[in-house]
Amino acid sequence: MSVSITHSPATAQSPAAAYRYGRAARPARCVHELVRRQADRTPDAIAVSQGGTTLTYAQLDAAGDVYAAALTARGVGPDRVVAVLAPRSVRLVVLLLAVLKAGGAYLALDHEMPAARRETVLADARPVLLIGELDDLGNAGAGVCPVWEPPALGDLMGCDAPAAWPDVNPSHLAYVSYTSGSTGEPKGVCVPHAAVSRLVADQDWADFTASDVFLQLSPVAFDASTLEIWTPLTTGGRLAVAPAGRIAPDVLETTLRDEGVTVMWLTAGYFHHLVDCRPTALAGLRHLLAGGDALSRHHVDQLLALHPHLVFTNGYGPTENTTFTTCWTTRAELPAGPVPIGRPVTGTGVVLLDGMGRAVAEPGEAGELHTFGEGLARGYLHRPHATAERFVTIAGPDGEPLHAYRTGDLARWNASGELEFLGRVDHQVKIQGYRVEPGAVESVLVGSAAVRDAVVVATDDGGGKKLAACVVLHPAASLTADRAELELSALVRDRLPAYMIPSRVVLLDELPLGSTGKVDRAALLAHLATVPAPRVDEGFEASGVAGHVSALWRELLGVTDVGAEDDFFERGGHSVLVGRMLHQIDLKWGVRMPFGAFLSDPTPRSVTAFVDTRRNANDEAVRRTEEGRSSEGLTPSPARGRADRSDRL
Repeated sequence: MSVSITHSPATAQSPAAAYRYGRAARPARCVHELVRRQADRTPDAIAVSQGGTTLTYAQLDAAGDVYAAALTARGVGPDRVVAVLAPRSVRLVVLLLAVLKAGGAYLALDHEMPAARRETVLADARPVLLIGELDDLGNAGAGVCPVWEPPALGDLMGCDAPAAWPDVNPSHLAYVSYTSGSTGEPKGVCVPHAAVSRLVADQDWADFTASDVFLQLSPVAFDASTLEIWTPLTTGGRLAVAPAGRIAPDVLETTLRDEGVTVMWLTAGYFHHLVDCRPTALAGLRHLLAGGDALSRHHVDQLLALHPHLVFTNGYGPTENTTFTTCWTTRAELPAGPVPIGRPVTGTGVVLLDGMGRAVAEPGEAGELHTFGEGLARGYLHRPHATAERFVTIAGPDGEPLHAYRTGDLARWNASGELEFLGRVDHQVKIQGYRVEPGAVESVLVGSAAVRDAVVVATDDGGGKKLAACVVLHPAASLTADRAELELSALVRDRLPAYMIPSRVVLLDELPLGSTGKVDRAALLAHLATVPAPRVDEGFEASGVAGHVSALWRELLGVTDVGAEDDFFERGGHSVLVGRMLHQIDLKWGVRMPFGAFLSDPTPRSVTAFVDTRRNANDEAVRRTEEGRSSEGLTPSPARGRADRSDRL
């Protein structure tokens, strides 16, 4: 049984049936006005919390005014971009609200973004101001815009408010979110207040109330944070901010419990991982949302069986249509087939177009998904040609021109009138929930003096999608295959996020070409299946803890061998796979390795040493306990000794 879905089934008899619509959105409002209206209604209710730090709605609104006055004095105004680099915190939420109150559009920068990419984004965005702690900024923003290190809130309380607040309307920008582009250059998606208002107010796919507690877990640079932050703050709920940095599953479980979280969004990969290794963490939730990639039917079935009280939503949508385009919401068993991506949300329309540009209405017939309505972004920042390529005019149901976004995703309607995702029209892929253009990685690789040509493809051995780079070196280059993988992976790691680092680099004499002269990617994938991953360290142990760690890495990373000094992330790993590995080590050896300890040295040798040290310490503690009992005339029971040992193993 679906929840809060008000659409009526469409029929294929009429051409208009190919166009599906969510409920009409309410009149658009600016996001900060919605927050202020809520502050007027419930001034003493807690709006934001993180551990022991809280702000009521009245305090949040007043703090936003104070910072907004300081921003206005520094030239922030309507449609002016303000870059923000700050860790996940209550103050970050206040700063984002202040940017909106001052009329600006915030551009959140991820702390884990490599410095080179951060500089590229800033140069492209041309912000009027960069907000951040000077120790974190380094050279970021130097020569691009002024930098403002925000003082403590109390230090600004005496500041005068501006003589007049800027005139901001729903068509003005609320934020800019960067995605990678096929040319290798990041593109800033310009999202107006009206698009956010349509997402967070009066949903027809969910029922969020003032009693809900939302977790803010996503990086603020990721568009899922739009839903996480502004939905509770415009509906009277509480926003619980997760601890800064990467969150291990045990820390997440503690945070959910301590903050009393009822609503949470997860990437598909993290969702699958939690259902596998820590499903009890989700027991206290009322509504769980997941998305960013195709969801496993097995994991959704398992979740609903374990927690039948949960409302579950599979949300689909590109950044260009403000977080969600379609949603499938349920609290019952899955229908036959793949997990649906559902139907268009409030203020949104969708249509599938075939290769001839004709609307597709018949169930089972594939088409490229186009979306339109109030959720559309205004386009790409400073990129009119890219905007014209993706934000297109199509024929509406009555033949009238319709402004739409061409997603590049293939989908089909099922017999129940729900959309099912079928993959990408082009070569764009999802890695760990992030949309990745292989061309962005290719452009970095060919920037090396040693590389003549490079093509990056996505492989999937059942453990999730990974990137593989096929490289042709310049004749003068003297790199071996092993050195090429190490040096080129390091090159990419310096310039791109970890999820864009290829798990493998394979050297070729030439790239295979098809009959049209284009690179034959199918031939590349077939070749990759026959090429074993290089062994980095022949001397690595093959038994005991080391052998188990090596086997785990081979299984999780989809490689044929692993060296003692291999970097987990350079071989294609990511945080979800880290969680799976640490969980398996705990099950096998009874040793819980902290997430931070692994990140400090993510190599098999380090993991093996940590496990051996902890096991030896445990054995020594048992020995001393038994010696103490013997000195008191007590003999340990053999059966108890075996039970203690099995508990550790």
